[in-house]
Amino acid sequence: MILKLLIKEILHRKLNSVLSLLAIITAVTLFVSFFTMSEASKRETIRLTRDMGFNLRIIPKETDMNQFWLTGYSDLTMPEEYVDKFFLYENFSYAHLTATLHKKVTWRNREVILTGISPEIEPSGIEKTSMIFSIEPGTVYIGFEIANSFGITTGDELDIFNKSFTVARILSETGSSDDIRIYTSLIDVQEMVGKRGEINEIKALNCLCLTSDEINPIEILRNQLNEVLPDAKVIINQTIAVARERQRMMVEKYIVFILTFVVIVCAIWIAALAIINTRERQRETGILRAVGYRIGKIAVLFLGKALLLGLVGGIFGYFIGTGLASLIGPEIFKITANTIKPVYSLLIWSVIVAPVFTAFSTLIPASLAVTRDPALILMEE
Repeated sequence: MILKLLIKEILHRKLNSVLSLLAIITAVTLFVSFFTMSEASKRETIRLTRDMGFNLRIIPKETDMNQFWLTGYSDLTMPEEYVDKFFLYENFSYAHLTATLHKKVTWRNREVILTGISPEIEPSGIEKTSMIFSIEPGTVYIGFEIANSFGITTGDELDIFNKSFTVARILSETGSSDDIRIYTSLIDVQEMVGKRGEINEIKALNCLCLTSDEINPIEILRNQLNEVLPDAKVIINQTIAVARERQRMMVEKYIVFILTFVVIVCAIWIAALAIINTRERQRETGILRAVGYRIGKIAVLFLGKALLLGLVGGIFGYFIGTGLASLIGPEIFKITANTIKPVYSLLIWSVIVAPVFTAFSTLIPASLAVTRDPALILMEE
């Protein structure tokens, strides 16, 4: 009985009902599409900021820092097994650990930097996309300047200190000392320079959230490192670390702002339509009150209509929003497109929150309409 009455009410006030339904669908659609893509947005931001490079460098404690900054690496070494110690430390704030060994050598009458790289490891044990290339033993990656000077191309066979290597890749120009590097596996470099089981640097990514100016991340990192490797020191590139964290926080705040703005605008839209509807029906409301209809029964008509429209709008909004996210998301977030999937729990929230949200937006104008003295209403009419 009540449902039939509500449907008749909706059909009688077609324009107002359609505009209200459109507001609800718009709110739910935008919320669902933004929420569905938010995880991809966060992951994409993490991936893009991560590509700024490692922001932590762990080197032997007794390193001469003047020499370190002049050459770009420590001339001292530390045991390779130091990397394994990070697995024993639970409160760990580093990720993407890579052990390296650098050595300036003369090759073909030219000074180059020989760099050995170990495969990345994750102290957390969670598999993540590698930040740096992984080099197979017996192969080399050649810096741009070296390749250009000697006419080296991919697939060439090179002799480096009486050891044969295949050129797996020619690196792009970077405008840094990387252009005169020869990269190969860590074990190959250790053998060539006589430093078996030794490294002179561990590169890592800082996982600390720089959310408070009162927290000094450098001190936290150094305190952690002292517990793990008391014979090493950590250097943090604060420019990269701060830029990375600020970018992440900016994206998260922007998403929250957009969603809040959408919800508020749609709430005002629905409330405005409800006010217009109640004003148009003042005479009708006054007559119903005058002939004995209780306030509660009249209120059910207004709020019931809002709940029904909210339910329909929530369902349509969820499917439209999910469709938009699946269609547009992969074009925006190309790296993390595979993370854009329907969030089925949002359907439940949509059919619960949308009707309640619509009813709440209608509550004040409906209350004003049904509680007004019917005599005053009819006198005005």
